Amino acid sequence: MQAKRSDRKDQILRVLAQMLEEPRPVKITTASLAVKLDVSEAALYRHFASKAQMFEGLIEFIEATLFSLINRLTTEEKSAMRQIEGILSLLLGFAQKNPGMTRVLTGDALINENDRLQLRINQLHDRLEATLKQVLRFAASEGEISANLDIPAQANLLMCYVAGRWHQFAKSGFKRDPMEYWEAQRRELLSCAVSRT
Repeated sequence: MQAKRSDRKDQILRVLAQMLEEPRPVKITTASLAVKLDVSEAALYRHFASKAQMFEGLIEFIEATLFSLINRLTTEEKSAMRQIEGILSLLLGFAQKNPGMTRVLTGDALINENDRLQLRINQLHDRLEATLKQVLRFAASEGEISANLDIPAQANLLMCYVAGRWHQFAKSGFKRDPMEYWEAQRRELLSCAVSRT
């Protein structure tokens, strides 16, 4: 029975994410979600206490997915600079494959929702930036970048780049590919760290 409840919760979250993939953002209500799922609103509340809890489920999925992939990347890749490049590519690629989740990452889907949801997304961005700082420190200790590099500023620049690409993707109705210009921009972004040696 527990597996069936878990499957239903996953289905609700999948449909919510699909609804967020509409090119033109629409306010998602529990009523509209129930219609898409062909269930009553009461059925939704058997699995989630509130719509905010549904969005929390999406945020938890995003966090678990991103940090699992980042941890695997940093374990397998020995070069710190390749780790940084890989993390940035991973973050952009995640948005490309999950447009609905991008609206959550940018906070667009959380407007008029519980304030704690935006705080959770802010914390996620902070954790990603902290991860970039950690890898940049590793790069400096390995001599791949200058030990004089302002690591917090560089990590913030990289995170701002990613968040900007996510934002542009969502605001364009998913027409502006977050990976567009990645090859050229990657060289520019990472040459800042290397050229200061």
